[in-house]
Amino acid sequence: MVMRKQFINQLKELSKNVIKMGSIIELSTNEMIEALEDYDVAKAQAIIDRDMEVNLLEEQIERECINIIAQQQPLASDLREVTSIMKIITDIERIADQCADISEYIIQLSKLPRTEKPVRLEAMIDTTKGMVIDVIDAFVEKDLAKCERVIETDDIVDKHFNKIKQELADMMRANSDMVEQGICYVMIVKYLERMADHSTNIAEWVKFIVTGVLTIG
Repeated sequence: MVMRKQFINQLKELSKNVIKMGSIIELSTNEMIEALEDYDVAKAQAIIDRDMEVNLLEEQIERECINIIAQQQPLASDLREVTSIMKIITDIERIADQCADISEYIIQLSKLPRTEKPVRLEAMIDTTKGMVIDVIDAFVEKDLAKCERVIETDDIVDKHFNKIKQELADMMRANSDMVEQGICYVMIVKYLERMADHSTNIAEWVKFIVTGVLTIG
């Protein structure tokens, strides 16, 4: 009984740290959007610097997961949650990496002549941001409906990505002076697309925690 209570407390602490990671990537996602709007170098650099905090949290949570498995010999359903958390934090860390990668390109864009942003960029950003927020909420609430919404929304982000990529290709063909800016935007939308993919992965792992059915490829 004492061991079980200790395990439950450790699991609560694990979840708190995952939520903390999630809060950091929500902050970085919001600030990345603001930085891109105004080519704000200071804000972009702050996002890059914050990435280390996420890396350290990931390492801490990983150690906690391993300790729980080694010490507590959890039941099958508990083991499912602990191992899923180890997968989830990897995807959260990747989203933080991608916010930092986008910020690097924002800094590059700030040094170049201004060009029009891709037409669908704002819609792609808003959709991706919604996925990140929804999937963290889904983890907190163990909400299967939000998981499904995130998974379905990934197709919308993919469509935005393909349209923007074509728009940028056309722009660079038409104006060779805008190739460097175009490449920066291609990389930005690619990282946004990857953020959506990792959000989808997290949704699948949350579904696995709740249902025991794993559908992730």
